[in-house]
Amino acid sequence: MVLPGSEGKMIRSVTDFDGWASERAAAELDEPFTFVIGMDAGLRLASRRSEHVACAGGGRVLSAGEMGFSRESGRWAVIEVSNQSTGYCPDISSWPAVAETLDRAGFDRPDGFTHELVFRRCERCQQHNIVREGEFVCVFCGSDLPATWNVDPATGDKGS
Repeated sequence: MVLPGSEGKMIRSVTDFDGWASERAAAELDEPFTFVIGMDAGLRLASRRSEHVACAGGGRVLSAGEMGFSRESGRWAVIEVSNQSTGYCPDISSWPAVAETLDRAGFDRPDGFTHELVFRRCERCQQHNIVREGEFVCVFCGSDLPATWNVDPATGDKGS
């Protein structure tokens, strides 16, 4: 259950981010933030130690991960973005939703995820796995993992 008011801050523009960032401690700005792109294509940000599902207010998402910012030439830019969210397990194919949202908000950004994680659900034991070094083997039961992504893109729920 997600507590009311625990969702991340909606960021619609660089100006929104600048105002929100001015309320953050310098140490917090030095590390990436938890982010989600909601079904409304809106960007929500929260402290890195926040859960993605809480940041999204418990809702479905188009993408999720961590996002780092830097001030460049007097304005904020996104310098790193990952799909690192074990709550939603987004596929790397969710990048276009992230890019479109950042472009609409006016952020300079990388051309893709700067750190990509490959998530798979084990069809035998139903556990979510992070595929490491191209080894598509479940760390929980040793079964082979599917070559194609099989976790619900919007919720991270186990598929059928």
